[in-house]
Amino acid sequence: MPYTVKEIFYTLQGEGAQSGRAAVFCRFSGCNLWNGREEDRERAVCKFCDTDFVGIGPDGGKFADAESLAEVVDSCWAGRAGDVDRKYVVCTGGEPLLQLDEPAIAALKQRGFEVAVETNGTQPAPPSLDWICVSPKAGADLVQRSGDELKLVFPQTGARPEEFESLDFEHFFLQPMDGSNVEMNVNEAMRYCMSHPRWRLSLQTHKLLGIR
Repeated sequence: MPYTVKEIFYTLQGEGAQSGRAAVFCRFSGCNLWNGREEDRERAVCKFCDTDFVGIGPDGGKFADAESLAEVVDSCWAGRAGDVDRKYVVCTGGEPLLQLDEPAIAALKQRGFEVAVETNGTQPAPPSLDWICVSPKAGADLVQRSGDELKLVFPQTGARPEEFESLDFEHFFLQPMDGSNVEMNVNEAMRYCMSHPRWRLSLQTHKLLGIR
Protein backbone atom coordinates (compact mmCIF):
# COMPACT_ATOMS: atom_id res chain seq x y z
CA MET A 1 0.00 0.00 0.00
CA PRO A 2 1.15 3.62 -0.43
CA TYR A 3 2.15 5.63 2.65
CA THR A 4 1.84 9.38 3.24
CA VAL A 5 4.39 10.70 5.72
CA LYS A 6 4.63 14.19 7.20
CA GLU A 7 8.28 13.96 8.27
CA ILE A 8 11.15 11.57 8.94
CA PHE A 9 14.01 12.73 11.16
CA TYR A 10 16.69 11.55 13.59
CA THR A 11 16.49 12.71 17.21
CA LEU A 12 16.24 11.54 20.81
CA GLN A 13 12.98 10.09 22.11
CA GLY A 14 11.62 12.77 24.40
CA GLU A 15 8.88 11.00 26.35
CA GLY A 16 8.04 7.92 28.37
CA ALA A 17 10.01 4.78 29.07
CA GLN A 18 12.34 5.18 26.07
CA SER A 19 13.15 8.83 26.85
CA GLY A 20 16.67 9.80 25.81
CA ARG A 21 17.09 6.98 23.29
CA ALA A 22 18.35 7.78 19.79
CA ALA A 23 15.60 7.16 17.26
CA VAL A 24 14.35 7.88 13.79
CA PHE A 25 10.87 9.38 13.98
CA CYS A 26 8.52 8.54 11.13
CA ARG A 27 5.47 10.76 11.46
CA PHE A 28 2.57 9.53 9.35
CA SER A 29 0.09 12.09 8.06
CA GLY A 30 -3.53 12.11 9.15
CA CYS A 31 -5.51 11.30 12.27
CA ASN A 32 -8.97 9.96 13.05
CA LEU A 33 -9.54 12.21 16.09
CA TRP A 34 -8.84 15.61 14.47
CA ASN A 35 -8.28 16.72 10.88
CA GLY A 36 -5.48 19.08 11.92
CA ARG A 37 -7.25 22.29 10.90
CA GLU A 38 -7.37 24.91 13.66
CA GLU A 39 -10.83 26.03 12.65
CA ASP A 40 -12.10 22.52 13.44
CA ARG A 41 -10.21 21.96 16.70
CA GLU A 42 -13.16 22.64 19.00
CA ARG A 43 -15.24 20.02 17.17
CA ALA A 44 -12.49 17.40 17.34
CA VAL A 45 -12.43 14.40 19.69
CA CYS A 46 -8.89 15.40 20.70
CA LYS A 47 -8.76 19.16 21.21
CA PHE A 48 -5.28 19.51 22.74
CA CYS A 49 -3.02 17.98 20.08
CA ASP A 50 0.26 19.92 19.72
CA THR A 51 1.58 18.14 16.61
CA ASP A 52 1.49 19.12 12.93
CA PHE A 53 0.56 15.95 11.06
CA VAL A 54 -1.16 17.51 8.03
CA GLY A 55 0.13 16.89 4.54
CA ILE A 56 3.76 16.35 3.63
CA GLY A 57 6.68 18.34 5.03
CA PRO A 58 10.09 18.94 3.45
CA ASP A 59 11.49 15.75 5.00
CA GLY A 60 8.39 13.65 4.40
CA GLY A 61 6.89 12.22 1.26
CA LYS A 62 4.55 9.78 -0.47
CA PHE A 63 5.92 6.26 -0.70
CA ALA A 64 4.56 3.73 -3.14
CA ASP A 65 5.51 0.69 -1.07
CA ALA A 66 7.04 -0.51 2.20
CA GLU A 67 10.54 -0.93 0.75
CA SER A 68 10.82 2.68 -0.40
CA LEU A 69 9.60 3.93 2.97
CA ALA A 70 12.03 1.73 4.90
CA GLU A 71 14.90 2.84 2.68
CA VAL A 72 14.37 6.50 3.57
CA VAL A 73 13.97 5.71 7.28
CA ASP A 74 17.21 3.75 7.16
CA SER A 75 19.03 6.64 5.46
CA CYS A 76 18.15 8.88 8.42
CA TRP A 77 19.77 6.62 11.03
CA ALA A 78 22.94 8.39 12.18
CA GLY A 79 24.24 5.95 14.77
CA ARG A 80 27.55 4.16 14.34
CA ALA A 81 27.50 1.42 11.74
CA GLY A 82 28.38 -1.21 14.35
CA ASP A 83 25.39 -0.31 16.51
CA VAL A 84 22.84 -2.05 14.32
CA ASP A 85 21.31 -3.77 17.32
CA ARG A 86 20.33 -0.36 18.66
CA LYS A 87 18.57 0.92 15.55
CA TYR A 88 15.18 2.24 16.65
CA VAL A 89 12.30 3.80 14.74
CA VAL A 90 9.23 5.40 16.31
CA CYS A 91 6.16 5.37 14.06
CA THR A 92 3.95 8.22 15.17
CA GLY A 93 1.44 10.73 13.84
CA GLY A 94 -1.28 11.83 13.79
CA GLU A 95 -2.46 8.27 14.08
CA PRO A 96 0.14 5.96 12.54
CA LEU A 97 -1.98 2.80 12.66
CA LEU A 98 -4.22 4.20 9.95
CA GLN A 99 -1.29 3.39 7.63
CA LEU A 100 1.41 1.36 9.41
CA ASP A 101 1.01 -2.30 8.46
CA GLU A 102 2.87 -5.60 8.54
CA PRO A 103 4.73 -5.07 5.24
CA ALA A 104 6.14 -1.74 6.47
CA ILE A 105 7.14 -3.25 9.82
CA ALA A 106 8.79 -6.20 8.07
CA ALA A 107 10.74 -3.90 5.73
CA LEU A 108 12.00 -1.85 8.69
CA LYS A 109 12.99 -4.96 10.61
CA GLN A 110 14.88 -6.28 7.60
CA ARG A 111 17.03 -3.18 7.91
CA GLY A 112 17.76 -3.93 11.55
CA PHE A 113 15.26 -1.64 13.24
CA GLU A 114 13.39 -2.20 16.44
CA VAL A 115 9.95 -0.82 15.55
CA ALA A 116 7.85 1.19 18.00
CA VAL A 117 4.49 2.85 17.60
CA GLU A 118 2.84 5.75 19.43
CA THR A 119 -0.91 5.41 18.96
CA ASN A 120 -4.16 6.76 20.38
CA GLY A 121 -5.31 3.16 20.74
CA THR A 122 -8.37 3.37 18.52
CA GLN A 123 -6.88 0.97 15.96
CA PRO A 124 -5.55 -2.55 16.58
CA ALA A 125 -1.76 -2.74 16.59
CA PRO A 126 0.01 -5.25 14.30
CA PRO A 127 1.41 -8.09 16.46
CA SER A 128 4.93 -7.85 15.01
CA LEU A 129 5.62 -4.46 16.64
CA ASP A 130 8.44 -4.40 19.20
CA TRP A 131 7.09 -1.56 21.35
CA ILE A 132 3.52 -0.30 21.70
CA CYS A 133 2.82 3.01 23.42
CA VAL A 134 -0.87 3.88 23.76
CA SER A 135 -2.03 7.38 24.64
CA PRO A 136 -5.80 7.22 25.29
CA LYS A 137 -7.98 10.19 24.47
CA ALA A 138 -11.24 11.03 26.26
CA GLY A 139 -14.25 10.34 24.08
CA ALA A 140 -12.45 7.85 21.81
CA ASP A 141 -13.10 4.11 21.93
CA LEU A 142 -9.99 2.31 23.17
CA VAL A 143 -9.39 -0.78 20.99
CA GLN A 144 -5.72 -1.47 21.78
CA ARG A 145 -5.90 -2.37 25.47
CA SER A 146 -2.48 -3.95 25.93
CA GLY A 147 1.09 -3.04 25.14
CA ASP A 148 4.35 -1.91 26.68
CA GLU A 149 3.49 1.59 27.76
CA LEU A 150 0.33 3.54 28.52
CA LYS A 151 0.98 7.28 28.43
CA LEU A 152 -1.98 9.37 29.52
CA VAL A 153 -1.99 13.11 28.84
CA PHE A 154 -3.13 14.59 32.16
CA PRO A 155 -5.53 15.97 33.18
CA GLN A 156 -8.28 15.02 30.75
CA THR A 157 -11.94 15.35 31.63
CA GLY A 158 -13.46 11.93 30.98
CA ALA A 159 -10.13 10.07 31.06
CA ARG A 160 -9.15 9.52 34.68
CA PRO A 161 -6.01 7.46 35.38
CA GLU A 162 -7.91 4.91 37.48
CA GLU A 163 -9.97 3.95 34.41
CA PHE A 164 -6.85 2.46 32.78
CA GLU A 165 -5.02 0.78 35.67
CA SER A 166 -6.48 -2.67 34.97
CA LEU A 167 -5.21 -2.74 31.38
CA ASP A 168 -2.33 -4.98 30.33
CA PHE A 169 0.63 -2.58 30.14
CA GLU A 170 4.05 -2.80 31.74
CA HIS A 171 4.52 0.96 32.23
CA PHE A 172 1.99 3.62 33.23
CA PHE A 173 2.89 7.28 32.67
CA LEU A 174 1.14 10.57 33.27
CA GLN A 175 2.25 13.30 30.89
CA PRO A 176 1.22 16.84 31.88
CA MET A 177 -0.87 18.53 29.22
CA ASP A 178 1.02 21.32 27.48
CA GLY A 179 -0.41 24.80 27.00
CA SER A 180 -1.12 27.83 29.15
CA ASN A 181 -1.73 25.70 32.27
CA VAL A 182 1.34 23.48 31.88
CA GLU A 183 2.93 24.47 35.22
CA MET A 184 -0.27 23.68 37.11
CA ASN A 185 -0.65 20.43 35.16
CA VAL A 186 2.93 19.37 35.98
CA ASN A 187 2.33 19.95 39.68
CA GLU A 188 -0.98 18.10 39.59
CA ALA A 189 0.61 15.15 37.76
CA MET A 190 3.49 15.09 40.26
CA ARG A 191 1.07 14.92 43.16
CA TYR A 192 -0.94 12.16 41.52
CA CYS A 193 2.15 10.04 40.84
CA MET A 194 3.40 10.48 44.40
CA SER A 195 0.08 9.32 45.82
CA HIS A 196 -0.43 6.58 43.19
CA PRO A 197 3.05 5.02 42.73
CA ARG A 198 1.98 2.75 39.89
CA TRP A 199 2.09 5.87 37.72
CA ARG A 200 5.30 7.61 36.69
CA LEU A 201 5.77 11.17 35.48
CA SER A 202 6.65 11.69 31.79
CA LEU A 203 7.93 15.09 30.70
CA GLN A 204 8.36 16.23 27.11
CA THR A 205 12.11 16.55 27.39
CA HIS A 206 12.54 17.28 23.67
CA LYS A 207 10.71 20.58 24.25
CA LEU A 208 12.91 21.36 27.24
CA LEU A 209 16.00 20.65 25.09
CA GLY A 210 14.72 22.52 22.05
CA ILE A 211 14.99 19.52 19.72
CA ARG A 212 12.44 17.84 17.45
